[in-house]
Amino acid sequence: MSEVTDTVQAKYGEIARLVQSGATASCCTGTCGCGTPDPITVNLYARGETAGLPEKAVLASLGCGNPTALAELREGETVLDLGSGGGIDVLLSARRVGATGKAYGLDMTDDMLALARENQRQAGVTNVEFLKGHIEQIPLPDNTVDVIISNCVINLSADKDRVLAEAFRVLKRGGRFAVSDVVSRREVPEEVRRSMELWVGCVAGALHEADYRARLERAGFEDVDVEIVREYHAADARSFLLGAGLDADAIAPVVDGAFASAFIRGVKP
Repeated sequence: MSEVTDTVQAKYGEIARLVQSGATASCCTGTCGCGTPDPITVNLYARGETAGLPEKAVLASLGCGNPTALAELREGETVLDLGSGGGIDVLLSARRVGATGKAYGLDMTDDMLALARENQRQAGVTNVEFLKGHIEQIPLPDNTVDVIISNCVINLSADKDRVLAEAFRVLKRGGRFAVSDVVSRREVPEEVRRSMELWVGCVAGALHEADYRARLERAGFEDVDVEIVREYHAADARSFLLGAGLDADAIAPVVDGAFASAFIRGVKP
C-alpha cells in the first residue's frame, strides 16, 4: 500500500503546485497542465455551476464526475468529500447544504490542502473544514456525516475495502454514499494494471463494476447502485496510454469500452 500512496501523494502534490502556477490540471491522462482536453475530466459541471468559485479551485478539478449534483444534498446536512484535492466539490457542497450544514474535505497531500484552504478563503465560505488524513483512516468519529462524496479518488486506493468500511463507519444511520469513480467493465491487459502512472491517472486501480457493488454490500451498504455515466473508447485511451509510455496502437483497441466513469450509490441502514 505504501508504494501506491507515496506515488499518488507525490503526483498530486505536483498537480497542486502546477495549479498554483496557473496551469490546468488533468488527472486521468498521465500528464498534467498540457492544455489539451481530457475525455475523462472535461465538461463535468453545468454552465454557471462554478461561477463565483476561485479560478484555482476550478483549475484543480481532477474528477471524473459531479457527485455534488448527483448526491441530492439537502439544507443542513453534513457532507464529507474523500480526497478533496483543490476543494471544488467541497465548496459546491457547502453551497448546497447552506449555513446550517457543513462540508468536510479530506486529503493527504499538504500542497492540495494549502490550495484548498486558500480557495476557501477566497470564496469566503465558513461552513467548510479541510482535514489532513487518509481515506483508509478517516479522522472523524462514528456516525458523524449524512453524505459521503468522492470524485475519482477511491480507485486510487490500494485498500478499497478499508475505504468502504471507514465510509460506512462515519456515516449516520440512513446516511448516503454517493461517489463518482472510474470502473472497469471487463478485463484489461496486465501491463495497464501494473502501471503506477495509470494508477495515479485513475484507470489502473479501477474495480470492475460488479466487484464494486459486491464490496459495498459486504461493507454493509444497502440499495447499492452503479450507474454508468460516461464510457471511454479507444480514441480516448490513446492519450493516457502514450503518457504512460505504453504502445497505444496495440493496447487502445483492447481497452475500447473497458473503462467508464460511474455514479455509485449506497445507503447505511
